[in-house]
Amino acid sequence: MSRKPHFTHQQLTFFTSIPRRFKMAVDGGYDWDGRWNHVRKFLERPGPFAHPDFEPCTESLQFLLEMCKILVIGAGGLGCELLKNLALSGFRLIHVVDMDTIDISNLNRQFLFRPKDVGRPKAEVAADFINNRIPGCKVVPHYKKIQDFDESFYRQFHIIVCGLDSIIARRWMNGMLISLLSYEDGVLDPSSIIPLIDGGTEGFKGNSRVILPGMTACIDCTLELYPPQINFPMCTIASMPRLPEHCIEYARILLWPKEKPFGETSLDGDNPEHIQWVFKKSIERAAEFHITGVTYRLTQGVVKRIIPAVASTNAVIAAACSLEVFKIASSAYIPLNNYLVFNDVDGLYTYTFEAERKENCSACSQVPQNLQFPPSAKLQEVLEYLMENASLQMKSPAITTTLEGKNKTLYLQSVKSIEERTKPNLCKTLTELGLSDGQELAVADVTTPQTVLFKLNFTT
Repeated sequence: MSRKPHFTHQQLTFFTSIPRRFKMAVDGGYDWDGRWNHVRKFLERPGPFAHPDFEPCTESLQFLLEMCKILVIGAGGLGCELLKNLALSGFRLIHVVDMDTIDISNLNRQFLFRPKDVGRPKAEVAADFINNRIPGCKVVPHYKKIQDFDESFYRQFHIIVCGLDSIIARRWMNGMLISLLSYEDGVLDPSSIIPLIDGGTEGFKGNSRVILPGMTACIDCTLELYPPQINFPMCTIASMPRLPEHCIEYARILLWPKEKPFGETSLDGDNPEHIQWVFKKSIERAAEFHITGVTYRLTQGVVKRIIPAVASTNAVIAAACSLEVFKIASSAYIPLNNYLVFNDVDGLYTYTFEAERKENCSACSQVPQNLQFPPSAKLQEVLEYLMENASLQMKSPAITTTLEGKNKTLYLQSVKSIEERTKPNLCKTLTELGLSDGQELAVADVTTPQTVLFKLNFTT
């Protein structure tokens, strides 16, 4: 059953104004008669599903072909489909970011890659394939992490599309776009908004969503919708392993920090030497307890938290995301409002709903978050709350504050020397640390490029 979308006047104005903000240019060097007829049908004539404020014109197509700049994050299963769809829809100025290289296991669904490409960066191979196959398309690859780019890089794009398998990366990208927003007297400037189209798949399930930072629900507003990661009890891993995954987790969690095979280097799931070491130790552990099933692929999947992918699901979700990019870039149709669920486990089922923005979201709200603890609570309890609370789900929070006019690091885990110096603070009470009611705590975490402010409220 369909529902009439509920958009504010500000949102509708935002959707219909995108092509008009930019000067148009024409380049017919790669076009031939009839090449874009399929796109012109949507942009140069009215229809029953058109946006109420849409005016058919030729400038919209010119904007798609010559001006609209799209960033695709991820060149894996979703990313390959996204690049193909966008390029064939008329988007020519595309950048793609991916930090991974091609593995032989990718070839069954990531169709831009061939056996000869194994070991090469996904972004570079995908860009070369699209550029060679689709005349006029200019895909620019970036074999890097999204965290390697600053604000100026992201500001250049009109729309950003995520095809990621990492919640942490999604949250970081969400935080980056929120940090780009500008306000005048508390009123959001619509021109500072970069729409984020996010797609995700898990086996035969998937979702796509449209996020207008500062206007609609962001990633962190709906963290509860993401399935929790599977964690095995430590006692099982250490003493009573029964599954091959238990053996791999033993090598990853217990043996790696103990044996330090590569010095102080953290375990990198994208480093073949690291995975090989964990694989070897996992086999030894499995043999000791007569457990079978440990493979290199399973080891890599456990270490990187890889979720099994299905090509058809990727195709459906990428198509949904690409459609939303086209809607926003052309302003021809009202975009998804704002969450689509796809399920192909038992039959075929889709559903759309409006994810609501949280007033106290740690990422997109404009007020400090409240932390309620008694003065006798220990810093360890605060740390655990930041990591375990369903609305926060931080991974390795670093906590700082201002005491007597000076910045003081209460706890920081990522730098070993500082971690050793601040670790005793975890056992101290908030009072012993010199904190008072109303104290502001600044928390940095890998899930966001921004520092999140919390206000400490003492309870009795």
